[in-house]
Amino acid sequence: QVQLVESGGGLVQAGGSLRLSCAASERTLSTYIMGWFRQAPGKEREFVAHISWYESNTYYADSVKGRFTISRDNAQNTVYLQMNSLEPEDTDVYYCAAAPFGRGRYFSRSSYDHWGQGTQVTVAS
Repeated sequence: QVQLVESGGGLVQAGGSLRLSCAASERTLSTYIMGWFRQAPGKEREFVAHISWYESNTYYADSVKGRFTISRDNAQNTVYLQMNSLEPEDTDVYYCAAAPFGRGRYFSRSSYDHWGQGTQVTVAS
């Protein structure tokens, strides 16, 4: 069972930056695609970014492209989401997730089997 633990959320002023971390318990994550999603109260959980564990291919939602960067540290079994130029619209609970390689449709939450508990990001205007 893969366990994921997010950290790094908090309160920041618009235009500021935060870096989220996702620590994974599983040491064979080379077979997983790692993703970040976010969700506001009453809304669907939406895709933010994903990264292949071995090849470092990255993909982003249009709303965060150019502002957010997903990366990973294989030695630390950790995935990061660097968020710059934050806007009030980025206020959400952010979730880390893991999907088996080869499933496809990594933009969809249904492709992911393992989820973290979420970390709150609040951007003040």
